[in-house]
Amino acid sequence: MAGMDAPLDCVIVGAGAAGLTAATYLARFRRRFVILDGGTSRLLLVPTSHNTPGYVGGVHGADLLSRLRAQVAEYGVSVTPGTVDALDRLPDGGFHASAGEARLLGASVIMATGVVDVAPEIPEVKEALAAGLLRFCPICDGFEASGRKVAVVGRGKGGLGEALFMRHYTPQVTLLSIRGTIEPDDEESERIVRAGVRVVREPVTLSRLGDGLRARLYDGSEERFDVVYAALGTIVNSGLAQRLGARVTEAGCLLVDAHQQTSVEGLYAAGDIVAGLNQIAVAMGQAAVAATAVHNRLRR
Repeated sequence: MAGMDAPLDCVIVGAGAAGLTAATYLARFRRRFVILDGGTSRLLLVPTSHNTPGYVGGVHGADLLSRLRAQVAEYGVSVTPGTVDALDRLPDGGFHASAGEARLLGASVIMATGVVDVAPEIPEVKEALAAGLLRFCPICDGFEASGRKVAVVGRGKGGLGEALFMRHYTPQVTLLSIRGTIEPDDEESERIVRAGVRVVREPVTLSRLGDGLRARLYDGSEERFDVVYAALGTIVNSGLAQRLGARVTEAGCLLVDAHQQTSVEGLYAAGDIVAGLNQIAVAMGQAAVAATAVHNRLRR
């Protein structure tokens, strides 16, 4: 792989499922690139993924990350610790990336910087995530909550969609708010009643309680839940791409074409930073498409 001061075929920003998959493809395409890792992969927060293809019994997020790193290492690729501070477009169509004192020149860039989940303010939040008491993704692990007592917490009625989604898995679903009252409109109220979702309209506070999470209600009473899903949104790490003029959704997710290229030529994106379904398998597929597109573009 190229040294840090050599011209590169590609700079991969982010070393989670998407970034490492793109690295494996580019290594096998015999391309010269650098992959930078800020150390904040969302995989590190996944206790066990049960819907990543090929893993009977599931795989821990940190274990999957280690496997992906070992796979790229087979091709002599070293993941470089570092966070890209600035990304600029060059007159020749290439890119200049600054990561601390490092300066990188690349013909193309793959953004795989992902998102950051917004967690409720509770003590020992990391421990609650590791134990599966606090979760972010009902598509990922709603099955594991089947038949359990579940709460979905948002701001106001922000968690309504996820609460209705979770009702497919368990009859015990409660919608909570940590800020603002829950005030559904008539149509939403009808859906809530039809689904059998319980609603606590006044804001609550959350805390850890043994092998569950506890909600303190507005009247001072407390209620324990087996699992709490946080529906507080995400922070999308797309600022570098946006400053280059890349088009995004209202939430800040990057819009891409069929080859994972953003509206900026030569700038590609894969994983949770892209508008669409946030799943490990999707991130890997997008990375394969992006890396192949980078390779084919360089062949022209």
